[in-house]
Amino acid sequence: MHELALIQELCALAQAAAEQHGATRITQLWLRLGDRCGVDADALRQAFEVVQAQHCWRQTHLNLELVPTQCRCLRCHQLYRPEDVVALCPQCGGLACDRLTGQELTLVAVEVA
Repeated sequence: MHELALIQELCALAQAAAEQHGATRITQLWLRLGDRCGVDADALRQAFEVVQAQHCWRQTHLNLELVPTQCRCLRCHQLYRPEDVVALCPQCGGLACDRLTGQELTLVAVEVA
């Protein structure tokens, strides 16, 4: 389960940021998670529950923003959300696209006390 390693690393980054600002406790973490980033949101939540077993994380709340994939066709410039792994443009059937969203895994914000 690579989600446990990911959440541990994200928590370490958050902890370092909190310490830089003299905070003693992290109350909330905000993460942005693309639907095609290769991370399962439910598994990430479960992994965070494992991290919460540690005393310093018990009062921390995890907020996940799930970001759907959006593409732009390179042929006709249509914006669309792909139905499948192959991102065919629904307007012209083109295969070439720019993925604008859906692959992110970002620590957006940390709330400290």
